[in-house]
Amino acid sequence: MQSSALFATIGTRGSPLALAQAHLVRSLLAKAHGVSEELIGIRVLSTGGDRSQAENTTLSDIGGKGVFTKEIDDALLAGEIDLGVHSSKDVATGLPQGITLAAFLEREDVRDAFLSVSVPSLDHLPQGARFGTSSIRRAAQALRLRPDLVIVPFRGNVHTRIQKLVDGVADATLLAMAGLNRLGEAHRVTSILEPDHFMPAPAQGAIGLAIRTGDDRLAQLIAPLNHAETFGKITAERAMLAVLDGSCRTPVGALTSLADGVYTLKGEILSLDGQTTFKAEGQDTDPQRLGETVGQSLVAKAGAEWFAQWQN
Repeated sequence: MQSSALFATIGTRGSPLALAQAHLVRSLLAKAHGVSEELIGIRVLSTGGDRSQAENTTLSDIGGKGVFTKEIDDALLAGEIDLGVHSSKDVATGLPQGITLAAFLEREDVRDAFLSVSVPSLDHLPQGARFGTSSIRRAAQALRLRPDLVIVPFRGNVHTRIQKLVDGVADATLLAMAGLNRLGEAHRVTSILEPDHFMPAPAQGAIGLAIRTGDDRLAQLIAPLNHAETFGKITAERAMLAVLDGSCRTPVGALTSLADGVYTLKGEILSLDGQTTFKAEGQDTDPQRLGETVGQSLVAKAGAEWFAQWQN
């Protein structure tokens, strides 16, 4: 196994953001255990999601969230790496058998950021402006406020999408503040969207650490990196998403807060054109139960007929 001579080997995608996240995890692991960072390997794996970037299609068209994690999951199960480092919003709710999301780093900014080289905010875009995104959630939320916008496919890593804006492919786009912060690109932001009105994706802003189920050594190694509050919030949001079947064909937003030991979860699902929205909210001390309850409430409000449109 590649990791046998090392303290641990991290598996990651090769995008600048993914590498920044992997290096952050390596630094934190080394510090937590008093070892040299050189003893923690980083293996870059090309995923189907990365290879399809040039196609400029939506995630639902190329197989859903798992396309960004499959090769990392396979390497983990084969013992070629010890842990996978993921943007948690890219991890499918149904994990492969034998893999566990065992820890989450403290969550970064959950908000979406508006970027444009011509206008200061979504409200200032001219009639019929081109809005670049391949996220059906962001497209639906933008169309809810501005149904006149023309949605332009807009895949690629953070720097690629910024360059597309400069090149005039679209008039504006949305990116996660968390990724911009981690890449030192927050200065690109034109305005920030308030999450209560523009709900982020479930698990947005959190780095998740995946290990083999039952791997006690790795579970103990990454335990110091786990942020308990973030773990609870992501648990709630992923539980809600699981009830909704975690489909990339359904625009879903989620926002969790914690106060005095009680989690509050707000969730929403939208039609692709943003003109139909169902919202639900709940509170509980148990994040798993809370997510399931809010998810079931959304299902009840939307009805089976509404969900049937998302079935293949």
